Amino acid sequence: MDPLTQNTSLQRLQNVEKRIVRVLELAGGVMEELANPAGPRKEFVNNHCSEFMQFIKDIQVTLRDEIKSACEYRPFEKCDYSSRITNELCCKKLEYMISKLDGMKQTIDEYQVKMEDS
Repeated sequence: MDPLTQNTSLQRLQNVEKRIVRVLELAGGVMEELANPAGPRKEFVNNHCSEFMQFIKDIQVTLRDEIKSACEYRPFEKCDYSSRITNELCCKKLEYMISKLDGMKQTIDEYQVKMEDS
């Protein structure tokens, strides 16, 4: 994730935090209105509830997008570590095979020398 994307993502999450605070304020306002001794004002409660639901929807969408974005983030996708290690292992295997083949050649040469001497 490049710094600009991280910054933008952080800003979006900070905005979600502000929306959550606003949602709590709305819920508190409705609770106070419902506790009003004169009775709740229907329009006030409806407006606050509508705003509450819109904020909740916005929060869900933003969080879903941020989670999806975080899941798509692959920091090692362009890293060549795996291929370098695989190359090193192949080289070590080849070195081992060469040493075994050299050993076999030496055994064959020794056998041929003994056969010529006999």
